[in-house]
Amino acid sequence: MKRRDFIRTSVLATAGTMMIPHFLKAHETGISADPNGKILVVIQLSGGNDGLNTVIPYRNDIYYRERPVLAIEKEKILTLNDEIGLNPALEPLRRLYDDGRVRILNNVGYPKPDRSHFRSMDIWQTASNADQYLNTGWLGRYLDSTCAGCEIKPHHMLEIDDTLSLAMKGNKANGLAMLDPQKLYRQTKNGMAGNLAKTIHHSDDDHDQVSYLYKTLADTESSADYLYQKGQVKGSYSDYPDTELGKSLKTITELIVSGVDTQVYYVSLSGFDTHVGQRNQQDKLLKQYADAVSVFVDDLKKQGQLDRTMIMTFSEFGRRVKQNGSNGTDHGTANNVFLIGGPPRSSIVYNEAPNLTDLDGGDLRYSLDFRDLYSSLLKDWLNADDQAVLGKGFSGLRGLV
Repeated sequence: MKRRDFIRTSVLATAGTMMIPHFLKAHETGISADPNGKILVVIQLSGGNDGLNTVIPYRNDIYYRERPVLAIEKEKILTLNDEIGLNPALEPLRRLYDDGRVRILNNVGYPKPDRSHFRSMDIWQTASNADQYLNTGWLGRYLDSTCAGCEIKPHHMLEIDDTLSLAMKGNKANGLAMLDPQKLYRQTKNGMAGNLAKTIHHSDDDHDQVSYLYKTLADTESSADYLYQKGQVKGSYSDYPDTELGKSLKTITELIVSGVDTQVYYVSLSGFDTHVGQRNQQDKLLKQYADAVSVFVDDLKKQGQLDRTMIMTFSEFGRRVKQNGSNGTDHGTANNVFLIGGPPRSSIVYNEAPNLTDLDGGDLRYSLDFRDLYSSLLKDWLNADDQAVLGKGFSGLRGLV
C-alpha cells in the first residue's frame, strides 16, 4: 500500500474513527511523570457562562436595573462578603468555600476580546493574543517544555472525552482523549489495532507520516494497557451524580487514587450559551457543576489526594451586563474563574467585584489577564518554566496558589 493511499483510506486518518477517536501522537521527549506530584484538573464551561449570575454583585443597583428578569433575588444569594455572593445553585461550593478550598477571580479576560465562541476558546486554550493564531495549546506546550529527553506517554495528560482539545496539543507531545480506561482497553484489543499496525509496519513507503501513525497506535495501546491495569487497583469511595460531568470526575478520581502518573486532566460541561430563557438553563447547569465538584473534592479529601490537586474552572467569555429581549444574555467579555483544592487555607475572593459603572460598550472590562493565572499555575503549582510555555513573561498572581 502506497503511503498516500494509506493516509487517504486509513481509519486512523479520518475524523470519524471508531477505534481511536482523534487520539494524537505523543513524542519521546517530555516529562517523566511523578505519581505523587501536583495535579491540575481543568473544567471548561463551554458556551460562555454568565459570570454575573454566577458570582453576583448583589449590592450593586445597576445589576438589578439591567436585569429586571434575570437578576437573582438578594434573599436567595449565598453571600461571601459585603459585595458579592454565589448563585444559590452553587450551594455545595459555598460549603467548600467555608472549608478553605476555594479562590474566586473576577474580571478575568484579555485585551481586545473576541465574542466568537470558537475564536475566544482558541485564545484561552492556546494562551495567545487576540490577534495571534497558534496551533498548540498551553498545556501541550507545558508537556513539550518539561524534562526534555525524558520518556513520555499520552496518558501523562488525559482529556475525559472522545476528542482532544487544542489546549492539550503541543509541538512534540500531546495528551490523550478517552472516555474511560475500560473502553479504551477494549478498543485497542479488538484486533483492528494489531492489523492496522502490521499494515503500517510493512508499508513499502517508510515515510514520516506512516511512522507517525505507527507510533500513535503503539503509544495508545501502551497507555491503554497501563491505565487499565492501574485502574484495577482502587476505585472511588463516593456516589457521584449520574451526569456526564459526575461520571467524568469519578473516572478522574479513580485514576488519581490508582496512582497513575498523570499531571493534567481536562473535562468539559457544555450548554452555557444562554441567549433565551437563561435562568432555568444556567441554574440547572450550575447545579450539575457544583454537585459533581463537591463530591469530587470530598472524595479526593477522604483519600488523601486533595492537597495535591488543583481544579480550575473557566469559560471562554462571560455575557453582556444587560439582559436581552428573550430573557437571556448575549456574548460578553470578562468572566470569573474558580480555583478549588490544594492545601487547606482561607478561601478568598481574589480581587474586586465587577465595575458596572465603567463598561466597554456594555461589557465588563477585564482587570486580570488569564495568562497571569496560567503563569501562576505553571510556575507555582506545576513547577514549570512559565515563560517557555507562554512564550513571554507574565507577572502572575501573587499568593494565588
